[in-house]
Amino acid sequence: MSVAEPRRIVLFRHAKADWPPVSDHDRPLAERGRTDAAVAGRKLADTGIAFDLALCSTSVRTRETWKIAVHEFPQRPKTVYEERIYDASPGELIALLNETPDDAQNVLLVGHNPGIQGLADILAGASEGDARERMSRRGYPAAAFAVVSFTGSWKSLEPGAGTLADYWAPTE
Repeated sequence: MSVAEPRRIVLFRHAKADWPPVSDHDRPLAERGRTDAAVAGRKLADTGIAFDLALCSTSVRTRETWKIAVHEFPQRPKTVYEERIYDASPGELIALLNETPDDAQNVLLVGHNPGIQGLADILAGASEGDARERMSRRGYPAAAFAVVSFTGSWKSLEPGAGTLADYWAPTE
């Protein structure tokens, strides 16, 4: 694949978590989260994006979100559980994405707010249609995702390099 072909990053926030008396990292999904993760998985599959790689935080709620959502995909991409995603800033997430091999065209990142929303805002120097307006109006609720496209190598990914191509959030 040429670095001149558009790449896509899907920034997927974990679904709604429960609040049992455990550490934040060990919080599981709530019942609504399990439902929303399946709906989000169907919506992700409907985008038609063939993911080469999924990077998922090691937290319980992100791993559960991913395991439910990926069942809706026609093909399961290679999945890497990455502890650096948990509690990461947008800059730390960009640094992680800069390590992605250039043979990966489409990457899905399953993570947490505020890092995921901040990353979508920072990467998107432009927007298609009303995607930015929808994201601004809805915020970035649990199980939401943004699709950011860019051209170039993963090492060249930087603030403003992408276009917010799509945004989806579950209904409240």
